[in-house]
Amino acid sequence: MPVIKTSLKNLEESYWQAVLKREVIQAKTFVYAVASTGIYCLPSCPSRKPKRENVSFYSLPELAEAAGYRACKRCEPRKPQTDPQVELMRQICRYISEHLEAPLTLEHLASQFKLSPSHLQRNFKKIVGVSPQAFQESYRIHAIKASLKDGKDIAAALYDAGYGSSSQLYTKANSQLGMTPKNYQQKGENMTIHYSISACPLGLLLVAATAKGICSIRLGDDAGKLTDELIAEFSQATLEVDNGLLTNWVSLIIKHLEGKEPHLDLPLDVRATAFQKQVWQALQTIPYGETRSYAQVAEGLGKPSAVRAVASACARNPVALVVPCHRVIRTDGSMGGYRWGLERKEQLLKQERAS
Repeated sequence: MPVIKTSLKNLEESYWQAVLKREVIQAKTFVYAVASTGIYCLPSCPSRKPKRENVSFYSLPELAEAAGYRACKRCEPRKPQTDPQVELMRQICRYISEHLEAPLTLEHLASQFKLSPSHLQRNFKKIVGVSPQAFQESYRIHAIKASLKDGKDIAAALYDAGYGSSSQLYTKANSQLGMTPKNYQQKGENMTIHYSISACPLGLLLVAATAKGICSIRLGDDAGKLTDELIAEFSQATLEVDNGLLTNWVSLIIKHLEGKEPHLDLPLDVRATAFQKQVWQALQTIPYGETRSYAQVAEGLGKPSAVRAVASACARNPVALVVPCHRVIRTDGSMGGYRWGLERKEQLLKQERAS
């Protein structure tokens, strides 16, 4: 039986090679998800091979589902695990996803699975990567999105996802959806987003914000292109050129780029899965002037196999600089990717080290 190499440096490439060779992996199986199809599979799946840039890896099928992917009907990745500890955590994940309406406490889960609360919490976070509560919230938000897309009204989507009141949902929506459920259902319709474009040491800086906080920070050289990208991202929202409300935030960001403001602590209004949020919070703890590898970030989250997923979360970071994804590099010391161009990434790191 083929064996997957487990070194952090080669893990991601080993996973990809296993997918290409359709290997059957028995111990601690991973799954791969394909962004273009919305489906996740086992590495042995006989389906058509995906493009590498569309693939992300998850240590458990339940994590792929919490991120919005559906199980493949050909390879059936939800079949029982051979590793008893991993299978137990999968059972707990399934229990949580099937009891979204129930108040989640460690004591309740522990009694259901005959474990101590501390043991359950420790092993769940080690294998799954997030706490049981964070997993439940991620699944609830995904359930709401699916219901709204299917045309259900907000009240039905709310109660289907296990929220007992609208206030609970709207509180969670601020951090998970990035907009109210009604606005999400209408693809941002009736939202007003103010934005400004300013010159900065890295070219042009676009900052956009809702009434709750900053929803987009972009870097580029062409004001028209930056505006077009913002319009595409928030196609149903009303976009207005800033009338001065963003001046203070823009000033702080520019000072940060000039090395005069090391720490950016600005209010954000962004959408994120539980895992993306976890990655972005981890990036915000990387000290100014330092870097971490994608593998180190994944290992720090207790998910050493999630290197590709960490890279994907970095690439989807909508608020450059405030969430410093530029501080994440490859294990071999090379820059890796950067949404706003490698030259900007190099310049940012050079400025931070000098300051």
